[in-house]
This record gives sequence, C-alpha cells and structure tokens, in this order.
Amino acid sequence: MLKENLEQVEARIQQACDRAGRDRSEVTLIAVSKTKPADILRDAYDLGVRVFGENKVQELVDKYGVLPDDIRWHMIGHLQRNKVKYMIDKTELIHSVDSVRLAETIEKEAEKHNITANILIEVNVAREESKFGVIPEELDEIVEKIAGFSHLNVKGLMTIAPNVENPEENRAVFARLRKLSVDIANKNVDNMNMSILSMGMTNDYEIAIEEGATMVRVGTGIFGERNYAQV
Repeated sequence: MLKENLEQVEARIQQACDRAGRDRSEVTLIAVSKTKPADILRDAYDLGVRVFGENKVQELVDKYGVLPDDIRWHMIGHLQRNKVKYMIDKTELIHSVDSVRLAETIEKEAEKHNITANILIEVNVAREESKFGVIPEELDEIVEKIAGFSHLNVKGLMTIAPNVENPEENRAVFARLRKLSVDIANKNVDNMNMSILSMGMTNDYEIAIEEGATMVRVGTGIFGERNYAQV
C-alpha cells in the first residue's frame, strides 16, 4: 500500500508540474509522518523518501534518534518557544514561525549551537481563526523585525489552506501567498531569499503546485489515515 501510495503521489506531482510548465525538480515532497511509528517511516525511507515533516517536537526528536542520519527533518507544526531548544539542531527547516517572539527564541538557540536556522514565516492567508500564522497585513512588520537576526535565514513562506471539499477553492489562497513572497523578494531584505513556498497538502497539493509551491506536505496521501491513538 505504501509503495502504491507514493507512486500515485509522485505521478500526480509530475502531472501538476507538466500542467504548470514546471520541472519536477522544483517541488520537494515532504512526507508528513506525524503519529506514524518509526518502522513505517523506515519503510518509506527504503522506498526513497528522505524528507519527513513532523508536527510535534517530541515525535521529531524520538524519530531522529532511531532513523537514518541522512533524513532531512522538517518541523511543520505549531512550535512553542519552550520546545525550540530540543529540535534546533535536528531540523533542516522550520515552517511555522508565526511571531517575532518565536523568531527571537530560535535566534537565541541557534546562536547557542553556532548554527543558522532556516525558517519560513507562516501566513494565515485565509484568516481562519482556528489557524496559526500572521495575517498578510502583518507580514511586512515581522519581516522587518527579524531581518537583522544573524542566526536566522528566512527561506520563504508557508500557509495552511482551509479544509475544503473542492481543492479549486484554495487556488486563490495559494496565489496570494505566492504574490506575498514576490513582494517581499522585490524589497531585497537581508536574510530573506523567498526561494520556498510551502503550501498544499493531501487534498490540494496539485493546485498548490500549479500556483507555485516548491514544497508540498503530504501525509494521508502517503501513509493513509492517521491513528491518533498512537500519539
């Protein structure tokens, strides 16, 4: 089942790239492995998956300790400031920076480890009250405030689109995030290169790719429904 799921997701990514006139190499597939045990991740690893996304710091840390060293771990869930120290040196990219205070904490912990942390700013494009992220009007302010942090590298933007039955309804959300990233890139702000757009999940990643996503976060489409009893 896992092999077939991965093949189907890969085929759909390729088709979306073809429709958008993009090269497949422009899109990174993040296998969202939250709530899945390490042995299932190892099966995915054996099938060629190297980029995994976790929502909870404890899960990321636990799996980091028992799975191969060449896995690239991404923190995609809401991040509490008191958890940053546990994962700062284990994560290739933090997708969910949604406040200056969180950015300050990441900066301090990165400095302690003598590393530069790669982050994305999470934008609540759809303004859903249940979602984290800065609203679009706040984006310039947070960019300005964290631009001078010497141990942070802002690589782009991330959004979680609404859960809709028709993925076409999210096209405008993805298009808006891309426009926001272009606007920031045009300002040539220090520490901001806007090379990454993390958007699109199992239900709508094809639309996201057509609108410029460079990273898509697919969990259920690869691993099947989550088992929250394991958490």
